[in-house]
Order: sequence, then C-alpha cells, then structure tokens
Amino acid sequence: MPREVNVSSGNDVNQKQLDDLYDESASWHVNVDAGSVFAKRMPGKYRTLKWLTMLTWAVFFLGPYLRWGDRQAVLLDIPNRKFHIFDITILPQDVWMLSLLLLFFAILLAVVTSIAGRVFCGYFCFQTVWTDIFTWIEEKVEGNPSQRRKLKEAPMDARKLRLRSIKYFFWLLISMLTGISFAAWFTDAYALWGSYFSLTAPMIAWVVLAMFSAGTFILAGFMREQVCFWLCPYARIQGVMYDRETILPAYDYTRGEPRGKMKKGVQEADKGDCVDCNQCVAVCPTGIDIRAGQQEGCITCALCLDACDSVMDKINKPRGLIRYASLDEIEGKPTVALYKRPRVLVYFSIMTIALVGIVYGLLNLGSLELKVVHDRAPLYVQMSDGSFQNRYDLKMLNKLDHEVDVRVRARGIEGMELIGAEEAFTLRSGTMSSRTVFIRADRDSLHASRIPIIFEIYNLNNPADVVRYEGAFFSPERQHR
Repeated sequence: MPREVNVSSGNDVNQKQLDDLYDESASWHVNVDAGSVFAKRMPGKYRTLKWLTMLTWAVFFLGPYLRWGDRQAVLLDIPNRKFHIFDITILPQDVWMLSLLLLFFAILLAVVTSIAGRVFCGYFCFQTVWTDIFTWIEEKVEGNPSQRRKLKEAPMDARKLRLRSIKYFFWLLISMLTGISFAAWFTDAYALWGSYFSLTAPMIAWVVLAMFSAGTFILAGFMREQVCFWLCPYARIQGVMYDRETILPAYDYTRGEPRGKMKKGVQEADKGDCVDCNQCVAVCPTGIDIRAGQQEGCITCALCLDACDSVMDKINKPRGLIRYASLDEIEGKPTVALYKRPRVLVYFSIMTIALVGIVYGLLNLGSLELKVVHDRAPLYVQMSDGSFQNRYDLKMLNKLDHEVDVRVRARGIEGMELIGAEEAFTLRSGTMSSRTVFIRADRDSLHASRIPIIFEIYNLNNPADVVRYEGAFFSPERQHR
C-alpha cells in the first residue's frame, strides 16, 4: 500500500498553492481529438524568449523603408534584373551567389535541427510567428481557451458575430500589411503605398497583396498547427536530422513516473514527480503530449517547459521534469561533444564552403565585366601588306547604377594595332553592350601561331577601375617555321 505523508509547513507543499493548482487545472482543456487547439498562454522564460525572437520579423516590415542615398537600401528590382543591397548591386550574372546563400541557410537549418531540434519552427518560422500573433488577438477578443471553445460551439448570435468581426478585422489588417510589406521589397516602398491608395498600382502588386493576405489569413488564422502536420515539408524530414545527442524538449520519465494526481494534504512516496496535471498539453500550440516522447507535432517551442516548471514551483519540486535534454542524457548515458559528431561536422563543412564562396563573390563583384569572343570564321585574315588581322566581339557589362564612360586597350604583341575602339564610349547601367574590334599585327612580330592577348576596359572617371580578359591572337603555322 502506498505510504501517505501529511503535508506540513517548511519545505513541504504549500496548501494554498496546491488548492490553486487543482482549481486551475479543472478549467484546462486538453486537445485529445482532431478538433481545434486552443492553447493556454502562460508566462515564463521560454515564452519571453519566443516574444523576443519574434521581434526579428520587424526587419521584414521595416526593412523596405530604410534608405541608402537616393534609393531603397535593399531593393530586389526584378524588372530591371538588379538586386541592390546597400552599396552592392548584384546582377543576374552573379546569381550563383544566391545559390550558395540558399545552400548556406538550408544546411544551417539542418545543423540547428541536428543540435537542438526544430528551433527554427518554434521561434522563427513565419507560420509559427503569425499563428502566435493571431491567437494572441483571439484571446484578447474572445477570452481564455475555455471561453473560446464555448464560443466556437455556440450558435451564431449578435455577440458571437460582433466578437468574430473584431477578430477577423485585426487578422485581415495584419494579413494585408504582410502582403504590402512583401511587395515593398521589390519596388520603392513609399511609392507602393501611394499607388495602393490612389488605386494605380500595377496588376502584379494587387495579385501579391491578394495572395499574401488570403494565405496569411487562412494559414495563420484557421489552419494553424495543421500546416505543421500536413503542409510543411520540413516537419516531415526532421526525423532524419535527429540523433541520440540532439537536444530537445524531453520528459524525464525516470523521475516523473509513475505519474498520478496529488491528493490534497497527502504525499504518496511511490509516485513520481509528474502530478498528471496536463498543463504541458494545455499550453502546446500543436496539442501534443510531450510525455509520450518525441512526435512530429513538436516544434521545439519549449512552452511546455514553462508550464511544467510553474507546477513544480507550486508543489515544491525541482524544476526540469520537462527540460531541454538529449535522449542519452535522459537515459543517463554520457553525452558526446559537438566536434565528435560526424553529422554536425559535415554540415559545418558545407556551410563553411558556401560562406567562403559568398564572401569571395562579394569581394570580387567589381563594377565592370568583360568577355571576349574570338571570331573563328575565319580564324584570321591576311591583309594586302602581309600583316594578319583577328576579329573579336567584346561583351561588356556595367554593374553600376549609372552610366560609365570607358575605353578599351589591348596588349600582348609588340607594335600591334587595335582597331574599332579608338574613342571612348558609354556603357549603360545594368546593360550588356557589344562592340566589334580588330587587332592587326605585322608578320615579323608574330613568334607563334597562337599568342596570348590581354584586353582591358577601364572607367575614365576612375582609371583604377579596370577589368581584364585574356584572349589569343592567331596566325598561320607556316609563318613560324
């Protein structure tokens, strides 16, 4: 028979706190079916951390309004095929850096998941953040989880219509602001607002606004956790990224079992620390029970840690019954350092390679680009005076956001003549320009059938701004026997 111990003063359970705990738990709703999840909100360390990390999305809303000189600081100008990032302009020719950037963030997600689970999902994901904001609005308008559930099941009346209208108004307002903010990254943000208010915005701007407004309203307002369960591909592949050393919100079953409700005024010695209050389930935004082990629905938000710790405080038990821990730690096995985990090392290696490539690309963007195409039909022409002539097509790109006056020069053969580029000419911003030039050289200066030629274009306003390309000059083999 279990041994019952009277609860007294001192370090034992405070009777008033215990009474409050059971009175409160009586109103908790635990989602045990396929219905809507009405998660309870509780203060705590991880709830505060969640709110703070959600503030990083302020960049999404405020970023387009930051100016850099006479234009937007970050502007993804797709019609003109230019990406402006402060003082850097990236053209389609440099899109390989975008591939490396996407690779870097994809591997970053993998390495973070391998180390600490779905931290991105729990704290930074668009769906998670917007759902949290929408449910916060819902709670302010309709009340606590129990009141919201009753309102949902109640027939439509004037009160329900009024509350739903207020809630939907704020949801739609945030959804529309989301759509406008997304569009603002691709055009001048201030001009975009003016075009919306004057109803002169282009069709694509209206389409973006409609799609993002409807998508945000439906996904964050109604589908919520179902997006994580059924639509998000990242949720499906998370299992292959976990291992026994991955740190996740975990229930310490050796300490918590056998669980059971605590009787008022008594303490059963053979019971674990879990009092089966179900508050960890009540606060879960996806409605799972973390005590059943890792599940697809766990987004690693750690709100269950706050809930459990608050209960442990009330019953004078140590915190950490639910805590961030690896499976090895829960089972009492020694943990493995990060640098000894092959998967993490591979992920970090790929990230390093991608990052090095991005940095190299940014440092070598330059303002001008040059490619030289040798005309091979014919490969060379012999002139009437016995000299030889080669034809070249110069492909020049101005990566600056203004026109540039340039000149072309070439070197490699003594006494050679560059024809077709005697005068300076103008390269338009962001445009590929072509020019045909010829190089003529005397037969006496040709020491081989193929001689390297260095072409250069330079900015007249900044002579140090030079770009080079190595080509070749061809002549017949018989000239060199």
